[in-house]
Amino acid sequence: MINKVLVAIAGRGLCEQMLNMLMDIPYFQQASVTVLHVVQPQASAEAMSAKLEEGGKFLAEAVKSLKVAPEKINSRLKQGDPKDIVCQVADEEESDLIIMGSRGLGKLQAILENSVSQYVFQLTSHPMLLVKDDVYVKKIRRVMVALDSSEEGKNSLNMGISMVSQCPGAELILTHLTNNGSGKSSQDYTTDAEKDPVIAEALAEAKKKGITKYRCVSGSGKPGPEICKISQELNVDLLILGSPDRRPSVAKSLVDLDQLLGNSLSDYVRVYANCPVLLVR
Repeated sequence: MINKVLVAIAGRGLCEQMLNMLMDIPYFQQASVTVLHVVQPQASAEAMSAKLEEGGKFLAEAVKSLKVAPEKINSRLKQGDPKDIVCQVADEEESDLIIMGSRGLGKLQAILENSVSQYVFQLTSHPMLLVKDDVYVKKIRRVMVALDSSEEGKNSLNMGISMVSQCPGAELILTHLTNNGSGKSSQDYTTDAEKDPVIAEALAEAKKKGITKYRCVSGSGKPGPEICKISQELNVDLLILGSPDRRPSVAKSLVDLDQLLGNSLSDYVRVYANCPVLLVR
């Protein structure tokens, strides 16, 4: 259940648009919302004062644009490094979901350009919904869940089912891909895809919750590129997939280039998917 949402805004309006789309779904409507804007330290007191004033305006405009009752909104303007502050506030408030913008930078570029979303993605244990700058935020009608047998994958399925079951006319797209190691891809969009054991189990759960509008896709190939390809072909509005907590707590204060430069599925999808991506922990 989503009871607390943290929206980290940067003045572009995409995260506010995304939250408004989610608020059309009963699954999110009971949530309280924290709108956070972080101002980085400036060279002088005058510059800091100007940035804080600008940040206050961003917050006011963001709150005004939200389809959320005013008593459920908490606006926070903080000073510091955005990477650290977002993680800190999410922990303080025990957020069930973080919504952030993303430039969709690749792993090395993200490190070199000090990407906030990449840093938070690596370190937080909270689910994240990433909205890329070049993505058009749409009303949520097609929700795709990338299935696997992990605990995070099961949580992704549960979230997808909960959202679609409460959204009249919405379609649940269940996808399971295996890596055949050959680099060649093959997808099955027919009813035969329902025979895939992973999909069959997920579909049974969806039907128990009353979902009648669904589509199943099974296949093989490199999961990252294939998931992005399928989501684009099916014009998906929201892609959900499991993403394990990236590092043990003992290492969370350390720079971990091996992890940042790794080839994880969630790393690939967050960069190349052409729709908002919800990474479930």
